[in-house]
Amino acid sequence: MRAYVLFTTPAGSAEDWEKTDLWQSAAEIPGVSVVKDSEGVEARLFNAVTSGQTVLYDTHGRLLFSGGVTGSRGHFGDNTGQGAIISIVNAEDPERTETSVFGCPLFNPPSECKVSSDE
Repeated sequence: MRAYVLFTTPAGSAEDWEKTDLWQSAAEIPGVSVVKDSEGVEARLFNAVTSGQTVLYDTHGRLLFSGGVTGSRGHFGDNTGQGAIISIVNAEDPERTETSVFGCPLFNPPSECKVSSDE
C-alpha cells in the first residue's frame, strides 16, 4: 500500500507556504509520502474539495472509500471513516464507503468551514 498526504497550495503562495507543523507531523508517519499540490491540481484529479478528505483506491484504480477520517473537525480517535479504511485494507467489508469530511473548502476559501453538530 502507498499513502500520500497532499498539501494544496493556493496560486501566488510564498515558497514553502505549506511547510507547517501539520506537514512535519504527516512526514513523520512511516510509509507516508508528503507532497506539495500546487494550486490543487492533484486534489481536483481525485475530486477532493475539502481539507482532510481521504480517498482509498485499489490497485486497479477503483475508488473504495472517500470521506473524512475524523468524527468532527480537529477530532482525534476512532471514527467511522478510519474504521472503514482499516476494514478495507484488511480485506473486510466496511460499514460505510463514504463519510462526511469536516474541514475547510479547498477551492472556495471565503466559504465557512463545515463543522460537526458537536461543536
